[in-house]
Amino acid sequence: MSLLAKLRCVTIDVTGTLMAYKGELGDYYCMAAKAAGKPCPDYKRMHEGFKLAYKEMAKNYPCFGHAAKMPNIVWWKTCVRDSFVRAGYEYDEETFEKIFRRIYASFGSSAPYTVFPDSQPFLRWLRGEGLKVGIVSNAEYRYQDVILPALGLNEGSEWDFGVFSGLEGVEKPNPKIYEIALERAGNIAPEEALHIGDSMRKDYEPAKSIGMHALLLDRFKTPDAVEWRKSGAVVLPDLLAAKEWLSSDKSNC
Repeated sequence: MSLLAKLRCVTIDVTGTLMAYKGELGDYYCMAAKAAGKPCPDYKRMHEGFKLAYKEMAKNYPCFGHAAKMPNIVWWKTCVRDSFVRAGYEYDEETFEKIFRRIYASFGSSAPYTVFPDSQPFLRWLRGEGLKVGIVSNAEYRYQDVILPALGLNEGSEWDFGVFSGLEGVEKPNPKIYEIALERAGNIAPEEALHIGDSMRKDYEPAKSIGMHALLLDRFKTPDAVEWRKSGAVVLPDLLAAKEWLSSDKSNC
């Protein structure tokens, strides 16, 4: 018997699994500075500055400031300002406001993202098989309300429910986010659910820890995938392979 026949629900990660960024994140920050009439910042420094600023904000105000009741736009404004400062760029308030508004609008639209061509067909196939499909993502509310619909991934046609860290106040790798997903799916038992993601730490391990099935996608041929496979994880190149695997007797695990 295939695993598909045993499942009632599939949850799935977003970034790296259903979609990816176009180019480097730092590119968008640099373009926003240029649009405000400033010299283009150094792309590499900008990208590194963002990574450090984001890590600090996520540590001090996790889940996009959920517990602190920090408005989403304030969380991002603080993060963006710190990104530029860490990269060595400081602007007056009026200039920064122009830069920030452009960045915030860009990442609240479909512009910086590209959906993998197998994503929509795979989600529709799952729902056609009678399974509940849930999105589980460390993302803020705009993914649910704006970004996913703008990319053609709609609640009701591609997925049934979403669990987003910025709305729930809990984020991966905390297993609680997967427990919330099972509740939202209709109190489905863990052994009747599968999670698909691209991170051993954030997707595979926490889902397995509560008794769910799990598999990993390695779309970008990451060196880590060698270790993932050695540890016994199912690692597949894309969602076409996932569909084939789910439908086969080999998936009976």
